[in-house]
Amino acid sequence: MEIKELSERTRGLLSKLKKNKFIAAALFLGIVMLLVPTGSESAREKGKSSGLSEPPFSLAEQERRMAEVLSKISGAGRVEVILTLKNGVERELAEDRTGSDSQVKHVMVQSGSGTDTVTVRYNYPVYQGALIVCQGAHSSGVRLQITEAVRALTGLTSDKITVTKMD
Repeated sequence: MEIKELSERTRGLLSKLKKNKFIAAALFLGIVMLLVPTGSESAREKGKSSGLSEPPFSLAEQERRMAEVLSKISGAGRVEVILTLKNGVERELAEDRTGSDSQVKHVMVQSGSGTDTVTVRYNYPVYQGALIVCQGAHSSGVRLQITEAVRALTGLTSDKITVTKMD
């Protein structure tokens, strides 16, 4: 009797799932996405060991990615990118301003192995200029497309972007 009830319940559940297949698919996809790990394990371990996880920023990686994308512009050919920064990654710390205005204390958190300051937010670097060297720079159309792309990626104005021809 129990097996018969179980099979009837299973059939009922399957018929409901068939009627609501989009909802079931979205639910299944959501469960799968929750189970898939994100980020590299080394980055997670690095964040745990320091107590603070600094956002990843690598100027060399930004230049490499930009060169890779710009080389896909029609007629650009091989591309090399050099970016300059006004400043590096800056970290704003939480402050306790109780008491007089002249006394400012950074908020500290006690962890098992030590004490860390509390980071409120990170200010990412601001680009100062860009030099793009590419094979297709003899074409004014290619230079314009590259300048526009670099403007979009960095927020630089066109007078701070130089596109020149590669030997």
